[in-house]
Amino acid sequence: MIEGKVIKYKDNVDTDVIIPARYLNTSDPKELASHCMEDLDSQFNEKTKEKSIIVAGRNFGCGSSREHAPIAIKAAGVGCVIAESFARIFFRNSINIGLPIMECEEAAKDIEDKDEVSIDVATGIIKNITKGKTYKAAPFPPFMQKIIDSDGLINYVKKEVSNK
Repeated sequence: MIEGKVIKYKDNVDTDVIIPARYLNTSDPKELASHCMEDLDSQFNEKTKEKSIIVAGRNFGCGSSREHAPIAIKAAGVGCVIAESFARIFFRNSINIGLPIMECEEAAKDIEDKDEVSIDVATGIIKNITKGKTYKAAPFPPFMQKIIDSDGLINYVKKEVSNK
């Protein structure tokens, strides 16, 4: 179960806003996190000091295919991203690094900034605790859930190889 306070964004949040290109000279997650969303939301790092969940509109993570973007979000302490839709490469990069993301148009439109939300990634159930409402996203297929539970594809593969 993932719980947190919502940080809300609109449509078309691109990877250049999530982690500006001027910071791509590092792959250190903590350094990336310190600059996450800084051009869009100067208070982002303050907001993520509590357990946080990003909720956004359509096409979250569009733009360049950098995996730095989901790494920065995860390292900033965001437990999950809920959006109406995700750019395909951002979607896959998120799974590969173990960042849970959920597509749910109804939740993305209805949930507001600072709402308290809980998410059961295994079932796709999203609960807006503040409003007392429940939404249903499609849960991940079992193999993708195993990747997320392993904290990313590399850890998943290491675990699978060591079990053989």
